[in-house]
Amino acid sequence: MTATTCADFVGFFRAWIANPKRVSAVAPSGQTLARLMTRDIKSSDGPVIELGPGTGVFTQALLRQGIAESDLLLIEYGSDFMRLLQRRFPKARVLWMDASQLSQYEPFVAPAGAVVSGLPLLSMSPRKVMAILTGAFRHMRDGGTFYQFTYGMSCPVPRPILDRLGLKASLVGRTALNIPPASVYRIRRRQPLAYDLDRTAANS
Repeated sequence: MTATTCADFVGFFRAWIANPKRVSAVAPSGQTLARLMTRDIKSSDGPVIELGPGTGVFTQALLRQGIAESDLLLIEYGSDFMRLLQRRFPKARVLWMDASQLSQYEPFVAPAGAVVSGLPLLSMSPRKVMAILTGAFRHMRDGGTFYQFTYGMSCPVPRPILDRLGLKASLVGRTALNIPPASVYRIRRRQPLAYDLDRTAANS
């Protein structure tokens, strides 16, 4: 374990002790989970918004996928993590704010092609989850994808919330090598059914 990795672990563990509901894990995500979270993201998907980047494990993976550092918008609520991210990714835009407030602001960057979320959705209220998703998709272009990992065995966004927001979720994959084991889901806007499109055209 390198000195940086050890320091990240200690910082993450302290943040978890201080607020276990806001920091869902006792340690930063591993490289296998980072690769799984970002493997479908291409350089053309920039800008990319990251929610709850923590120590920047997913952020580094996004850079390896070809996303320019200047095309990263990092939304972090923890003040210690925020300062760490500013030092590690000086060309990225780092905002200290609650991700559930995203919908209240005009777009910070050009519409994003992807949102990568490290937020502990399972520990949040349905209202907060809805606010996070609503804000994220407001800042994404058509066809954009929201990536979310979970330690559970099913999508962390309940079906009623997906239905209400017109979204659909599908499993990207699982990794047993992360501590604890994790799954990654992609969430996208639902495409209107052909019947709905025909009816809309007929009424226009």
